[in-house]
Amino acid sequence: MSGADGSQADVSRPRAVVIANPSKQGIAALRTAVEHAEARQGYAPSVWLDTTEADPGHGQAREAIALGADLVIAAGGDGTVRSVAAGLRGSGVPMGIVPLGTGNLFARNLNLPVNDTGDAVVIAFAGVERRVDALVAEVTRADGDVESHVSLVMAGIGIDATMIANTNPELKKRVGWLAYVDAGLRVLPASEPFRVGYRIDGGRHHHPKASSILVANLGVLPGNIEFVPDASIDDGLLDVVVLQPRNLWGWLFVWRTITWENQVRKTALGRQFLDLTGGKRRREVVYGSGKRVTVAIEGDAQEFEIDGDELGSVVAGDFRVDPGALVMRVAE
Repeated sequence: MSGADGSQADVSRPRAVVIANPSKQGIAALRTAVEHAEARQGYAPSVWLDTTEADPGHGQAREAIALGADLVIAAGGDGTVRSVAAGLRGSGVPMGIVPLGTGNLFARNLNLPVNDTGDAVVIAFAGVERRVDALVAEVTRADGDVESHVSLVMAGIGIDATMIANTNPELKKRVGWLAYVDAGLRVLPASEPFRVGYRIDGGRHHHPKASSILVANLGVLPGNIEFVPDASIDDGLLDVVVLQPRNLWGWLFVWRTITWENQVRKTALGRQFLDLTGGKRRREVVYGSGKRVTVAIEGDAQEFEIDGDELGSVVAGDFRVDPGALVMRVAE
């Protein structure tokens, strides 16, 4: 394995491969931070691989494995992190993250610093290792084509994906995840629910009229919103969320559930209060969990997203958990 300068590797020292999105700001600072961390932790000079528009990280991750990397660091936004993770899935090679995007959903759920490149690099080189689950999604397009994707946070079909597809990219650069709020305000008035069939672990078939169905590996959204309060990154389970408001009033209850009730339910007293006030009887947000979820759209194809990236429209999806598929470097 050769270093950044093309020299042969020092086999007595571990070596990292840094897979970076060259379009992101902060690459120069990243290189400096990596050099400092290498010296402190006894690593040989890192190998640097750039992502491309055609390959945002998967192929580079497979190349890193072939090179014998002791550590792979993904530096970029959610798309880069997800693509690198897909390439590393099941390899056992530790993965670090240096968040350089706007959402940084996976990094936030791992409690990694999203605004301090130096701290993120230190954790990547010197943090503890934690095995976490991945979500594998096989989706079917309207023409019958089947595609496989890896999700780290959550995948969704419906208005969440439509909202992401309608997010203004320039506004997103300026204000980050708040741009999704702008898109939501524009999309919601014209949204139409759709009939969807879904089944968890081969159990009962459900056929609600929904605005979105999401399958989650993790549950915290930007702003520390507990969208899926019971989701855990290493429990070997996926969490299903079905949003089925009937009208604008129903959307207000959806918002109340995810911004207030989910926080209140964390305590026994809070759960008792919500049960007494009818929280259990409302059906605008329905939760479930299992190892595999199959989804079929009963009508026109619906928009699909993974980890905040819109990926076109689909008519069906088969989602399964891959337990302990990734070895992540985290703070503790």
